[in-house]
Amino acid sequence: MKGIADTGFLVAFANRSDRYHEWAVQVAEQITAPLLTCEAVLAEAAFHLGDLGVVLMMIEEGLISLAFECRDHLEHLEALAQRYANRRPDLADLCLIRMSELYPRHSVVTVDLEGFRIYRRNKREAIPLVCPPGA
Repeated sequence: MKGIADTGFLVAFANRSDRYHEWAVQVAEQITAPLLTCEAVLAEAAFHLGDLGVVLMMIEEGLISLAFECRDHLEHLEALAQRYANRRPDLADLCLIRMSELYPRHSVVTVDLEGFRIYRRNKREAIPLVCPPGA
């Protein structure tokens, strides 16, 4: 499986007490290449886990790989921020929407089904998602 990792997936994978932990472990077992992500997701995950070392270890062990530079996509990020201003998206979500446009064969791996069901890549296209049952 190829995918783009959201914060909730990383937190669930690293935190054994997270309600989606078992699901995240099962997803990780299906990964054929590191999940792509961005620095905004890494910062959020480190904050929620309270442990930057765990997040850095995910990179070292090949679970995730950085594949996005905000400065290279400022115009797109600004347009997405304006389009979804009423939802008040965070930078990580905007980066993941843009990454989904850049990597159209990758699904976004997230626990945030509600948020990502609303977002569209290329203005009208639903973003393919991998979410836990009941999310």
